[in-house]
Amino acid sequence: MSGGVWRGLARRDTALVELMDDPGCDPRVLAATYRRFDLVNRAVSGWGGVYRAHVRPRLRALGRPARVLDLGCGGGDVVARLAGLAAHDGLDVEWVGADPDPRALEAARERERPGVRFVSRGSAELLAGGERFDLVLSNHVLHHLDSAQLREFTDDSRALARSAVLHADIARSRLAYGLYAAGVTPLAPGTFLRTDGLRSIRRSYRADELARALGDPWRVVTPAPFRVLAITEGTADRG
Repeated sequence: MSGGVWRGLARRDTALVELMDDPGCDPRVLAATYRRFDLVNRAVSGWGGVYRAHVRPRLRALGRPARVLDLGCGGGDVVARLAGLAAHDGLDVEWVGADPDPRALEAARERERPGVRFVSRGSAELLAGGERFDLVLSNHVLHHLDSAQLREFTDDSRALARSAVLHADIARSRLAYGLYAAGVTPLAPGTFLRTDGLRSIRRSYRADELARALGDPWRVVTPAPFRVLAITEGTADRG
C-alpha cells in the first residue's frame, strides 16, 4: 500500500469514482463482476449473521407472509442468498430486489425464481407506486451516496418499511484495505472487483462517522469485522 493511500484512509475519499459506475464501462467485465459478487459477499458481507440476528426474528414475529425489499440490489446475490436462508427456515417471504440501473437488473434477473423477483426502480418510484414492505435492506449502497442522496435514500427506505430497515456496508480501515487487496486477487481477473472494492473501502464510513451522518433515529452497530449496519424502524402506514 502506498503511503498516500495509507494516510488517505484516515478520512473518506469521496472524490473516488468506481469503474462500475461509468455508464460506458466494458459490459462484459461488468457482467463478470456481478457474477463474482456472490463469492465476495459470502466471504466479507456478514449477511448470514445479520439474517440470524435481525432478519429472521423480525420475519418470525410477523406471524404471516412477509415482503422484503433489497434497495439497490445490484446483481441480486444478497436477495437470492437471504431467500434461500428463509426458505430453509420455513418462512413465507416475497423477496424483491430493486435497482434503477438496467445493467444490474440484467444480471440480477438470472437469479429470479418463485418468490424472488427484480424490478428496475429506485426508492422514489417504489414509494410513488404505493409499494410497501415489511423489511427494507441494502448492501454496499451508502458509501456511494453524497449527503443529500444519503438523506433521501434513508428517508425513503423508512417510508417503504413497516417493520425494520437494515443498511449494511463496509467499515473503512487500513486492515480491511490490506486484507481485501490480497484476498480478492484470485477472483479479480476480468472484473472490476479489485479496483472498485479498494475504492469502496476508501469511500466508506467508520461506525462513528456513519452514526453522525445519519443521526436519530438510526443506530449503527458492527455485526462482523470491517462491517457497519445501520438499523431503525420503518414508518410505512403510520399516521
